Amino acid sequence: MPEALALVGIGKIARDQHIPSIARVPELTLAATASRNPEATVGDVPAFQSLGALLDAMPEITAVSLATPPQARFADAALALSRGKHVMLEKPPGATLSEVHGLEAIAKAAGVTLQATWHSREAAAVDAARDWLADKSLTAMRINWKEDVRYWHPGQDWIWEAGGLGVFDPGINALSVMTAILPRAVHLQSAELHFPANRDTPIAAELSFHDAGDADISAGFDWLETGDPTWTIEIETAEGTATLSEGGARFRPENGAEIAGEDEEYARLYQRFAALIADGACEVDLSPMRHVSDAFTLGKRVEVAPFEW
Repeated sequence: MPEALALVGIGKIARDQHIPSIARVPELTLAATASRNPEATVGDVPAFQSLGALLDAMPEITAVSLATPPQARFADAALALSRGKHVMLEKPPGATLSEVHGLEAIAKAAGVTLQATWHSREAAAVDAARDWLADKSLTAMRINWKEDVRYWHPGQDWIWEAGGLGVFDPGINALSVMTAILPRAVHLQSAELHFPANRDTPIAAELSFHDAGDADISAGFDWLETGDPTWTIEIETAEGTATLSEGGARFRPENGAEIAGEDEEYARLYQRFAALIADGACEVDLSPMRHVSDAFTLGKRVEVAPFEW
């Protein structure tokens, strides 16, 4: 019998990705939704204005997926876990590392699944890039992750508020891919963060990482890129070069066949969630979030022109 799943946060990402992906996973069924907006409903699926009201009315719910902004996610996640519900967290999994560590402890005590998701790791060619790089001598990696905030987050002021991450909202996707494909761990060495004069979070960032093998690893994030987005990772090794592009959907080695695939990131996340529930397991990798936290700790702040929608 499929898990009765509640989806919390019925915004753009929920409608574009979560709802159609849940429908593709037979082990899950969308049984209820919750949103502060009373008009944010999904067909005839029972809708509530808070997770608490939902769980009180529908104790048969066994799993909860949280697609709300990270600043407000901890209370709902803690509530669901404490009531014995399995929980899936949209990226980033929380506003702080400590919050997510706290959720891990609650999940362990309750004996339920907690999954911190990184959807870009599920892009079609990420595994191929990781496998290609595994036996090579990395010399350099350059990440360019640039897009138009007005297109991807139209009018969403929460991303500019403290805890909203700013350009690290997409940038953390790049870092999730980087940490998935690198054959060894790296740590942040320096960062420069550009903050609009009227906002609490950065609109651009430049990062440099320390690598034990002396590879030159850097990342550039920009939220004012117009036109088609640039989501590219350029890889140099002693054995040749390769490019992972389109957010991880396409991998092109210098000498070899190109690998590409369709967008199935969220379907794969929900398939993984169902498998974790069946196995009684948790999956919480915080390495992308640690790099973002380090950037805010180490980063040089540069004030730039105000941002207006």
